Amino acid sequence: MKRLIVSKGLIALLCLASCTSKKEEKKEENKFTVTSAIRIDTSFTKQYVSQIKSVRNIEIRSQEKGFLQNIYVDEGQSVKSGQLLFRIMPKVYEAELLKAQAEYKSAEIELQNAKTLADKNIVSKNEQSVAQAKLEQAKAEVSLAKLHLSFTEIRAPFDGTIDRIPLKLGSLIDEGELMTNLSDNTQMFAYFNVSEPEYLEYQTNIKGRADNKVSLLLANNQPLPYKGNVEVIESEFNNETGNIAFRAKFPNPDKLLKNGETGEVQMLVPLHQAMVIPQKATYEIQDKIYVFVVDARGTVHSKNITITGEMPDLYVVSSGLDDSDKILLEGVQKVRDGDKIKFEYTAPKEWISSLRLKAE
Repeated sequence: MKRLIVSKGLIALLCLASCTSKKEEKKEENKFTVTSAIRIDTSFTKQYVSQIKSVRNIEIRSQEKGFLQNIYVDEGQSVKSGQLLFRIMPKVYEAELLKAQAEYKSAEIELQNAKTLADKNIVSKNEQSVAQAKLEQAKAEVSLAKLHLSFTEIRAPFDGTIDRIPLKLGSLIDEGELMTNLSDNTQMFAYFNVSEPEYLEYQTNIKGRADNKVSLLLANNQPLPYKGNVEVIESEFNNETGNIAFRAKFPNPDKLLKNGETGEVQMLVPLHQAMVIPQKATYEIQDKIYVFVVDARGTVHSKNITITGEMPDLYVVSSGLDDSDKILLEGVQKVRDGDKIKFEYTAPKEWISSLRLKAE
């Protein structure tokens, strides 16, 4: 009987010890780590959607009406300045030139006769002047006829690449009709829009930058191997978007870039005393970023923040968070808004030292 009582007491003691151990373990599990944002001088790379344009891209149009007699180039072909691209049937313009030249010779003879008669006082000097004017007019007609004839030969105004050719041999061409486009792709422009605060930050810190070089990320997420330079900022902001356009120039020796492509310009943005927090302290709902702020009583409150930059393991916060706020560092997925937790505080310098990017 005594053995049974002792056994029951031992079992009760073991259960008590087990329950106490579980409670302590549970208590330990419910203890969370909190920290604060930190301010550092740093920089981050920001990406801007860009439109890529050729340094020179023009429409090649006909200056005369007629039938398309010859096409000397193909779509996508590289051409040199002055190279013959198209010929419009020149017969009519050749005939007009011959007619103008004949009239010029006739005017020359008429002037010579008038001058001879004027020298003999048979006709007045005015007759000679009229004949001289007719000769000048005939000369102008010859120049005009030569010009019209030259317009039947369409040549490349600069080195470039031929775009699509919509017309075929024998097509009737109207004056001003589009023949093709010509692009000079040796260098390319990338246009991208920058917000007013970023523009002001750029202009304020441009002297503190190493240079004004930028990178270009292509549509396949591969970087262009050549750096570009920001060389132009437009003079006015867009009233609708609040942005201003920047223009960067990139070398294109491999002809990889084409007019009309898209990409993302990557620009280094310097930051002075920027507020940063660990990315792991945040969570996302419907494209909005949140953190859990813990008050002095240990109550968790969800808070929406605005992110202006992203670095390895870090977010740059522009609004929504105060320097004095304590944010949940670990266990973001384990709590809900309004929960009461036990926590211990970790100084910002401790968590930032363990990340890839450190304070400068």
